[in-house]
Amino acid sequence: MATQLRLRSALALVTGAGSGIGRAVCVRLAREGASVAAFQVDVSEAVAARQLLEQVQACFSRPPSVVVSCAGVTRDGFLLHMSENDWDKVIAVNLKGIFLVTQAAAQALVSNGGRGSIINISSIVGKVGNMGQINYAASKAGVIGLTQTAALELGRHGIRCNSVLPGFITTPMTQKVPQKVLDKVTGKIPMGHLGDPEDVADVVAFLASDDSRYITGASVEVTGGLFM
Repeated sequence: MATQLRLRSALALVTGAGSGIGRAVCVRLAREGASVAAFQVDVSEAVAARQLLEQVQACFSRPPSVVVSCAGVTRDGFLLHMSENDWDKVIAVNLKGIFLVTQAAAQALVSNGGRGSIINISSIVGKVGNMGQINYAASKAGVIGLTQTAALELGRHGIRCNSVLPGFITTPMTQKVPQKVLDKVTGKIPMGHLGDPEDVADVVAFLASDDSRYITGASVEVTGGLFM
């Protein structure tokens, strides 16, 4: 995808920016001309989420017009054996964290009368489930519902909210998956290979730009055709 500097005047906040999809999103948005504030912090506490927005506004004298929540963790296990702690940790970061960042960003944008685009990274697992990931699947399904509801509530303020559902993407998270499992999954992908973080970042850049100005409440799958 050719870079068009579609985000020349945008200020973007990206959480989970340290590696994988988050890092690729930062690079892509910057290439589009956006000023990018990248963070790798625990967003599961309301104080941290508020401070995140306050830091950005203090530095740039305005709230971010693009907010991308990429922060996520896994604590895999089957339903019959999963500990409450592993359940709570994944829900706290993957769902509560996105709620807190979305809320803080929306409050800042509404207070400043600004339009914006909020993009939450979910997962195809949130739509179809995945054995051994009951907590992760629940958290990512929650992100889809949260984002759709936010879109309904914030549209009148000129704020668009969309989620992106990556499939199997080559990231530090998927590197933990046994190779034989990856080979089996790859065989089911019509495109014939795993995705790259840049594939997701391209979609995020589109949703951040005015090219998607009439799109809100959408859940965009980036899966290579897996689970059609």
